[in-house]
Amino acid sequence: MSQDIIIKIAYLVASVLFIVGIKMLGKTATARKGNTLSSVAMLIAVLITLLDKNVLSFTEIFITILIGSAVGLYIARKVEMTQMPEMVALLNGFGGASSVLVATSEYWKLAHNTALTMEPIVAVTVALSVIIGSVTFTGSMVAFGKLKGIVNGGSVTFKGQHFLNAALLIAMIILSALMVASPNSEVWMLSLLMLALVLGVLVVIPIGGADMPVVISLLNSYSGVAACATGFILNNQVLIIAGALVGTSGIILTQIMCKAMNRSLANVLLGGFGQTVGTSSKSEQEIVTKEVGIEETAMLFDSASSVIIVPGYGMAVAQAQHVVRELTDLLEKRNISVKFAIHPVAGRMPGHMNVLLAEANIPYDKLIEMDDINDEFANTDIALIIGANDVVNPAARSNPQSPIYGMPILNADKARTVIVSKRSMNAGYAGIENELFGFPNCLMLFGDAKSSMSKVVSELKEL
Repeated sequence: MSQDIIIKIAYLVASVLFIVGIKMLGKTATARKGNTLSSVAMLIAVLITLLDKNVLSFTEIFITILIGSAVGLYIARKVEMTQMPEMVALLNGFGGASSVLVATSEYWKLAHNTALTMEPIVAVTVALSVIIGSVTFTGSMVAFGKLKGIVNGGSVTFKGQHFLNAALLIAMIILSALMVASPNSEVWMLSLLMLALVLGVLVVIPIGGADMPVVISLLNSYSGVAACATGFILNNQVLIIAGALVGTSGIILTQIMCKAMNRSLANVLLGGFGQTVGTSSKSEQEIVTKEVGIEETAMLFDSASSVIIVPGYGMAVAQAQHVVRELTDLLEKRNISVKFAIHPVAGRMPGHMNVLLAEANIPYDKLIEMDDINDEFANTDIALIIGANDVVNPAARSNPQSPIYGMPILNADKARTVIVSKRSMNAGYAGIENELFGFPNCLMLFGDAKSSMSKVVSELKEL
């Protein structure tokens, strides 16, 4: 069998594994296996490409795999679950940067070699890869900074911002046309690269608050599209397929999340929640809360027959997922039904709560999506909200003046008793007060979620 046939078969195997892997990522129960298959596919694709193109020797390939694996292992073991959104944003940025580096290096090789000519279609693809990859890189770095707290997490706007973005886009289209017409002129390429990097910053800084999961998902899609364009430049089929899969799945996920927030993608990009600090129909002074203690909370759980737990970013911050698992096991031993209600945009990245709870080995069949569990709240004894805020805010249904009005929420307020585990009365990530805290059936359990739930578990064991 010739080497060319072996390479094509390897690319075909990698492509099939990518498709199957991404398909399996769509379900919580098969997500880990899907991630493994996709990782194997990427390893096959990288190895075959390096060997086919004679990029590195066997020794260099082995050393680079060791280095890359060591970095990946370190990140996997050391990065906390609360830092996962930042890491995803960072990796999206690296994906965009890789596409830009490959596209520019290919351009340089063709532009400076008089024996080679750059076809117009190649020049167009280079321009697309540079634009999308650069926007992905700098946009992801801004998203990383916002999530990390390095950059203002709210919306940063200024007069004429949208006009400037439009002007930059038009300028990049003109520069792309000039580069296609004169591919040997470096000035068009460098100017295009600089403007694209600036645009990436400008399109993300206005977005903040509850829109960040959508932004991360969108930037992930961009990184896939950039990789796909780079695949056309290199004439690499597996890169085209992998990039197209990431790009399309990312945009589908983005659309699903926008639907879950009852907003259009244009609305997210042009007017994030952070631009307006919303107010609920009641002022902060009018919201009268009822506080509950550890003993009373344990007694309420002991007398319940059904509990729905609503996790949020606060649970990730407190690292309370393991004690929540302990609480779940304890309640189930008392024949109390326990389920978890997962909102599509809970946390700060797509699937954040699923990953968090999976880390605590909570069975997948207990993680119920919003549409499937919302009708159950009305017949549930206790809705335990741990660190969630905006996704259970009734203002989304009742207050037309609220920025989240119309956003589908979890109907936690309809449970017979609502217990909210929260550090304080501070607003959620969207900067909006939560009317639920003043509802007659709502009890506030103030304090660190991990500490509070640990005390509740200890008290339950004594009953």
